[in-house]
Amino acid sequence: MVLPIYIYGQPVLRKVAEDIPQDYEGLDTLIRDMWDTLAESEGIGLAAPQIGKSIRVVVIDLDVISDDLPEYKDFRHVYINPHIIEYDDSEESSSEEGCLSLPAIHEKVVRPTRIHVQWVDEQFEAHDEWIEGYLARVMQHEFDHLDGKMFVDRVSPLRKQLIKNKLKALIQGRFRCGYKTKSIRK
Repeated sequence: MVLPIYIYGQPVLRKVAEDIPQDYEGLDTLIRDMWDTLAESEGIGLAAPQIGKSIRVVVIDLDVISDDLPEYKDFRHVYINPHIIEYDDSEESSSEEGCLSLPAIHEKVVRPTRIHVQWVDEQFEAHDEWIEGYLARVMQHEFDHLDGKMFVDRVSPLRKQLIKNKLKALIQGRFRCGYKTKSIRK
């Protein structure tokens, strides 16, 4: 089922999400709904807070960009209870980011190119890896949602000032996008 995506201003987007137990009720259905919602909104990543759930679940589909980045062909993964353990700050990159919860806003964000991540998969098998490149950027963006952060929190104060009116419009429900949403005013 396609769920509405929560838009900037919704309180759940600013909460620190909680880890879930292996017997979390309805997890399979939730993950399936997250995949459906991600596909409908044409995104590459979706965190549970973006659909109103303050839990640590993320789905990432990089297959949709595999024409440009062939190494991500068939890359579709679920991350449960993910945590970034360490950032390798020796190399950073700046790249434009957007977000389903911030329609029509795109800004350059500087992030480390390598991170140490721990999570469990759908079978609750533990993973502990260093992740690099584009996937590291996507994980940082999505996992920020689990910590109550959004990419606009990582832009310079000047850029934040310049997009202030766009952010205010989102809070007021004055925006258009091609997927179901839930804003404070709608």
